[in-house]
Amino acid sequence: MSRSLTLKKIDGKPGQVYYPLQLNQNPKPVPGPGEVLVRMHAAALNHRDHFQRQHLYPGISFEHPLLADGCGVVESAGPETKKSSLLVGKRVIITPSRGWDSAPEGPEGAFTTTGGAAATDCGTAQDYLVVPEDEVELAPEHLTTAEAAALPLVGLTGWRALVTKSGNATAGSNILVTGIGGGVALQVLQFAVALGCNVYVTSGSAAKIERAKELGAKGGVSYRDADWDRQLKKLLPADRPHLDAVVDGTGGDIVARAARILKSGGVISSYGMTIGPKMDWLMLAVLKNIELRGSTMGSRREFADMVAFVREHRIRPVVSRVAKGLDNMAEIEALFKDIREGAQFGKLVIEIVPEEKSDSKL
Repeated sequence: MSRSLTLKKIDGKPGQVYYPLQLNQNPKPVPGPGEVLVRMHAAALNHRDHFQRQHLYPGISFEHPLLADGCGVVESAGPETKKSSLLVGKRVIITPSRGWDSAPEGPEGAFTTTGGAAATDCGTAQDYLVVPEDEVELAPEHLTTAEAAALPLVGLTGWRALVTKSGNATAGSNILVTGIGGGVALQVLQFAVALGCNVYVTSGSAAKIERAKELGAKGGVSYRDADWDRQLKKLLPADRPHLDAVVDGTGGDIVARAARILKSGGVISSYGMTIGPKMDWLMLAVLKNIELRGSTMGSRREFADMVAFVREHRIRPVVSRVAKGLDNMAEIEALFKDIREGAQFGKLVIEIVPEEKSDSKL
């Protein structure tokens, strides 16, 4: 048998409802042609999962397993697989989306994120998962299973927002990363530091800013302060007293704030708007030739490039907390509470197979 975690449908309006979690018992799946069977060892949460429980995310499913992020070991391969000798017995991470191969502009066709989605039955909150062999990557050897599970969605989102879309992922550039503590923001910080950028952060928590400095940030300011943009300008180096790009997942008044300290032709790379679904565009931004670039997830090619970069630079995703067991509803609910309250610093992970039973050297 294979357990899976899904949403349980109850009555309620979007934004007011909060769907309970439901643990199910299912037959162990069998891989078909070109597919592999993965024994999931860990899965990780994202803000998207919290929005799904409130019915604030499109195309949700009450039948398909939750969560897009996960790491496991390939147990077997179906017929006609081309990479079975490379994958069977190895730790892999699961691609968190479908429908986008390599086009740099955006998906070539119908695109969906996995986990609790009507468009695909793939979700990592289960014991056994069958996926096409091309939808896994070997997990970087230096990562623990929890770290590997934490990487896919935030790694891909952060990689595209910084490397593909910001246009300034180069040594010496000044990059602002907003809302540090969230998984994507932390991955952007780690990627940018590895690329030699000068990274600055915002947070409502002084402790989170200090932890970001420990990860390589040059400095940070509290977005709770009315003059945080002026404070940030004072932190910038005298020989480069401007930002080259902002990587933002919050929205709100970021254009007004950033336009004052971005260089002419600077970029705001926006991968989300957690404050609200719209934000103002100011004439100052027009006059300074500032570009606002939307960025959502990324392609399969970008995913492979991101994993290779993590492997080369031995980057370790930050894990905030781990719940022990797919059936440990109390601890899993505590993870969702951390998201609701913004208490986390890094990713929230569900351990499905105890770490001591998971051979990280596979």
